[in-house]
Amino acid sequence: MSAPIKLVVIGAGPGGYAAAFLAADLGLDVTIVEKEINPGGVCLYRGCIPSKAFLHVAKIISEAKHATKFGIDYSAPKIDIKKLLDWKKGIVSKLTGGLGQLTKARKIRYIQGSASFVNSQSLTVKKTDGTSEEVVFDKAILATGSRPSTLPHAPKSPHIWDSTAALDTDHIPESLLVIGGGYIGMELGTVYHELGTKVSVVEMLSSLLPGADPDLADVLNKRVKGMFANIFLETKVLKMDESSNGITVTFADKDGKEFKHEFSKVLISIGRKPNSENLGLENTKVKVLPRGFVQVNDQRRTNDDNIYAIGDIAGDPMLAHKASHEGRVAVESIAGHKVAFEPQAIPAVVFTDPEIAWCGITEGDAQKQGKDVRVVKFPWAASGRALTLDRQDGLTKLIIDPKTERILGVGIVGVGAGEMIAEGVLAVEMGCVANDLKLTIHAHPTMSETVMETAEMFFGTSTHVYRPKK
Repeated sequence: MSAPIKLVVIGAGPGGYAAAFLAADLGLDVTIVEKEINPGGVCLYRGCIPSKAFLHVAKIISEAKHATKFGIDYSAPKIDIKKLLDWKKGIVSKLTGGLGQLTKARKIRYIQGSASFVNSQSLTVKKTDGTSEEVVFDKAILATGSRPSTLPHAPKSPHIWDSTAALDTDHIPESLLVIGGGYIGMELGTVYHELGTKVSVVEMLSSLLPGADPDLADVLNKRVKGMFANIFLETKVLKMDESSNGITVTFADKDGKEFKHEFSKVLISIGRKPNSENLGLENTKVKVLPRGFVQVNDQRRTNDDNIYAIGDIAGDPMLAHKASHEGRVAVESIAGHKVAFEPQAIPAVVFTDPEIAWCGITEGDAQKQGKDVRVVKFPWAASGRALTLDRQDGLTKLIIDPKTERILGVGIVGVGAGEMIAEGVLAVEMGCVANDLKLTIHAHPTMSETVMETAEMFFGTSTHVYRPKK
């Protein structure tokens, strides 16, 4: 009987630990190299999970305010930021500690430290205790993730945050400028608005959430216009100067006109960069692309036959669930299975209020590709469940091939869109046609019914929207 494959996984975020756990389950000899004391990565320690904990708090505050419309009045919330942080840290500790236990249960060797390749079959690990160790492997998986992008002209100041600092502050600022109108900026802007901060957003492009279809983003835009103090679109940040009260920011609008505002804190959320430096990749055959991503094939194998790459370092989209799936594909390939990473739909979710979610081809993508599609939209004003929530500010849309009637994409904006999008992902992956969704009985009254009724609209037979098919 041959010896098990020696696999080293560098990085233990949602991609790394998913890969390591599956590899152990398949009988490989697995070692994880990770800086943190337990698996989890940025997602669990400083990203997805902490931000969703804060967003849940923001939702509770928002719903309490909203309840006045129903004749229910709550007093203004008293926020104990220390207790809030302790609650968040407890969630993180429970999840990462649980992953540590699963690592031990699977008999995976866990080395806390940083790895650097010596060649294509060995690497040096600088341990957190100050010692070093050489690790020899048959195969390696790079899962080193990414870090927040920075602005070169930003001064070093405690008043300037990245997303990590924004989720670990010990006080609620009076005012906050969010630089970048993408999903991270909008999520954290929403949180701090509900906590009582005067929030402004600046975005170089002409709209917030530029990655989403405009009709989905517009629903959120209308809501945040009544929440945020300022929304500066088509505006650049020219300079940031530290002042006695925080940061003075100099802007330039689309016509080049300059103006200034002062903020207690500034959050830079302009994207993320892959962690491909200082790994010794120059000692291997791995090819690093201009943006810092590592070139991979359909099995997630790099140009070096012994090294695979998954997650943020392997290219867009930089999403935890994409990393986890890639990790499984890489491990199955290493184990000798016939497999490829070829999803038809990777869901994207913006956890604002309302949430925005989409999968498959977007309407914008279809237009750019010159693809003939039919777009059908169901307004949530026609949903009984939406009315009971007093949240008619949503819509469900299907992007359909008019010839085959196949579902090519799904977009949803509204309460709970992130949970609802899974049905859309399944529909796209399984090659469902509009009739499949139309004939699938959905529970009443639920928001998921809007998926069924959108499919009915394609045929001109929606019960709650009269729009005959032309």
